[in-house]
Amino acid sequence: MKRAAAVVAGLVLALTACSSGQQAAENRQGQAGFVSGTHNVSVFAPADRKPAPVFTGTTLDGKTWTLSDHLGKVVVLNVWGSWCPPCRKEAPDLVAANKELGPSVQFIGLNTRDLDPAPAKKFVQEFGVQYPSVYDPNGKSLLRFRGQISAASIPSTLVIDKTGKVAARVIGDVTKQTLLGMVKDAG
Repeated sequence: MKRAAAVVAGLVLALTACSSGQQAAENRQGQAGFVSGTHNVSVFAPADRKPAPVFTGTTLDGKTWTLSDHLGKVVVLNVWGSWCPPCRKEAPDLVAANKELGPSVQFIGLNTRDLDPAPAKKFVQEFGVQYPSVYDPNGKSLLRFRGQISAASIPSTLVIDKTGKVAARVIGDVTKQTLLGMVKDAG
C-alpha cells in the first residue's frame, strides 16, 4: 500500500513538472523533472516588495549560510540542480555577472534535488562558480520561498534588495544582461 502511494505521488509530481502540456521533465538518477521556465522577468516596485523568507542552510563546502547575515547588500539567489540543462546553460552568465558585480552583491546558489552532493560539487568546479551554494537535496529550503518561486520551476533567480525584500524574479534561465539590470533596479 505504501509503495502504491509512493508511485502515485511520483506520478503526480511528474505530471505537475510539465509545462504547457509538453513533457519538460527529465529523469536522471531518480530525480524528478523541472519546468522549463518562461524567462518571465518580474520586477517589483519598492512599495510592492514582499520580504524574503528566513533562509539558512549548509553550503556544499560545509559552512552555514544565512540570508539575514547579508542585510545591507543586494543578494542574488539562484535555484539550480546539476541535473538541469537550463541551469547548465545559465551558469556561465551567473559566473560572469558575479565577477562583474564584485563583492558589493552577494550571490548564493540553492542547489536542490541533487541527492548526492558530488554532482553538485562537480557542477560548481566545471563552471568555475566562486559563490557558495546551500545544499538542499530534499527541497525543504526551497519550499520556504513558496509564493515567490515554484518548487518545480528550476532554474529560478531572485534578487533580494538590501532590506531583505524580493525586488525581482526570473522563472527560467537568466542571462548576464538581465541579471545586471535586475540588480541595478534593486539597488
